[in-house]
Amino acid sequence: MEYGLSWVVGVVVFVGICGGGVVVAGLKWLLRSVNWWLYEAKLGEKRYSLPPGDMGWPFIGVMWSFLRAFKSDDPDSFISSFVTRFGRTGLYKAVMFGNPSIIVTTPETCKRVLTDDEYFKPGWPTSTIELVGKKSFIGDITFEEHKRLRKLTAAPVNGHESLSIYMRYIEENVKSNLEEWSGMGQIEFLTKLRKLTFRIITYIFLSAESELVIEDMEREYTAFNYGVRAMAINLPGFAYHKALKARKKLVAILQSVVQKRRQRRKNDPPTLKKDMMDALLAVKDENGRSLDDEEIIDILIMYLNAGHESSGHVTMWATLLLQDHQEMFQRAKAEQEAIVKNMPSTQKWLTLNEYRQMEYLSKVIDETLRVVSFSLMVFREAKADVNICGYTIPKGWKVLVWFRGVHFDPKIYPDPMVFNPSRWDGLTPKAGTFLPFGAGSRLCPGNDLAKLEIAIFLHHFLLNYEFERLNPGCPIMHLPHPRPVDNCLGRIRRVSHL
Repeated sequence: MEYGLSWVVGVVVFVGICGGGVVVAGLKWLLRSVNWWLYEAKLGEKRYSLPPGDMGWPFIGVMWSFLRAFKSDDPDSFISSFVTRFGRTGLYKAVMFGNPSIIVTTPETCKRVLTDDEYFKPGWPTSTIELVGKKSFIGDITFEEHKRLRKLTAAPVNGHESLSIYMRYIEENVKSNLEEWSGMGQIEFLTKLRKLTFRIITYIFLSAESELVIEDMEREYTAFNYGVRAMAINLPGFAYHKALKARKKLVAILQSVVQKRRQRRKNDPPTLKKDMMDALLAVKDENGRSLDDEEIIDILIMYLNAGHESSGHVTMWATLLLQDHQEMFQRAKAEQEAIVKNMPSTQKWLTLNEYRQMEYLSKVIDETLRVVSFSLMVFREAKADVNICGYTIPKGWKVLVWFRGVHFDPKIYPDPMVFNPSRWDGLTPKAGTFLPFGAGSRLCPGNDLAKLEIAIFLHHFLLNYEFERLNPGCPIMHLPHPRPVDNCLGRIRRVSHL
């Protein structure tokens, strides 16, 4: 309040003694000083060791610049403007998503923030937490509780051996969907892929639920995901408002499922085959405490969203990038043909043995993950004052780990905008240089599942199909994730029957 009153008095005095263009310039300077008064002045001597940067306009900070860049065909112009003005410092101050923030853009700074749990905790915007859930991994839970829940929930969706039990289900759905799509004529390729990957993650978590439940949830997740990183404007017509309504419907659907499962557990003896819902209902901590309905629902909402969005989008981009580079397409196809040729004559389905032979395809997937950078950043918050590279990150400030700054750094990846799977030949990325799934204790627990899904899809697509885009020059939408505006409109054609 004291700082706000001083600012108002300053404006009145300044307008009184100046005129014309000087007033306009002065007002602009004063407006751009508001965030300094709000966030930096109170830091005392520490403000002198803040990273360079741009705190932007009152309250909105640099969000207009961010949105303008990511609605253009050059999203990286946002960070480039910081580099141009302040040099390659690797840390920049800004006000984003309603909070004073430090953007970190280099492998060293990203690694430090992602792996140092003593000084950094999740710092997602309040609007995102409201959508994903306060009891989810990104919500208001202790680090110890996060570790416990992660240990429980990660097992079924991570690790090749654990995932081997789902390979048959994934492959059956990939084959049947590709066959179906090839007979449908014009389709939205991305929409179909998202439906496929949603069915897979739903099977892992809610195997026994009906088709109607799955369809209802998938429909709501479309609106839900658009609002996760939208501006928190809770008014009709805005993405965040639609997402809140979608969450309410998702909660109602999952609440009904939880209640039915609890009743079934009372009436029926435990079965040997359990999905994630059963595991969440059964878990107890060392004090015998079970998870309540809110905790289970928030965890499921988080996993079901994250578990299909990334794999669906990356599968689309890998398919498009391979078709745009026919030499790479043919090399990947030859590898898959050789794998099929070497399979025992009695074997009808892929196993981990074949999956591990997909060496070139694995490089294609890694390169796609790098080029697409599906999640452009994650949010952390400083638990105490932290010094990184000589700069201070104040306690309570948000830290935005900017993955695109790492993945498109020409010092790490020569010609970074070029799709080149061969850059991974003999390359073991140094810590902090390859972050498609984050790093540290909060590494995305579904990374192995995503790569397995993508590999199985590409295996069958390369062997038997091709895709014709109807709008190859379609503009790209970069928020919340990179995708063609038309959701990749085109036709799937069968070309062989391997």
